[in-house]
Amino acid sequence: RSGIALNAMALIKDYLPTAYSTPSDQAARSHMLCAAMMGATAFQKGLGAVHALAHPLGGHYNVHHGLLNAIILPYVIHRNREAIDSKLQRLAAYLNLPETNYTGFLHWLLSLRTQLSIPNTLADIHLPEEAISLIPALALQDPSNAGNPVTLTENDYHHLLKNAFTGRLE
Repeated sequence: RSGIALNAMALIKDYLPTAYSTPSDQAARSHMLCAAMMGATAFQKGLGAVHALAHPLGGHYNVHHGLLNAIILPYVIHRNREAIDSKLQRLAAYLNLPETNYTGFLHWLLSLRTQLSIPNTLADIHLPEEAISLIPALALQDPSNAGNPVTLTENDYHHLLKNAFTGRLE
């Protein structure tokens, strides 16, 4: 399944910006359809903190799950960095990014979000700050939490949400 996920990410890198900017480009849209199916297959390996946060946030505040994932992802990657650093290096190399390390991958991800007009923070989509105290316990109980590469506590989720509201990658 890791190979399927890698291929999906390569398709996303190569075709999502075009599918977004030129919706009539059938080739780009076809490649994104393939990437979506590959992503669904890769989900069987498990999810993690991104989804553990996005599920209760979406349920409580009626926000699109994909948008929440896109906003939260860099903050979770940063929190998981110690456990996934070598994987991100290999991924950056596979994607042929200019910098084949954590920083290069993060820069690419943030740039992609900008290309796709994805907001940087949860505050940018006007979620109430009450979520910082309400959601961590729910994220901890979410089944996706078990798939995170680092064991997180309620306090960790609180810190992640605070960062996702303020835009701090720390």
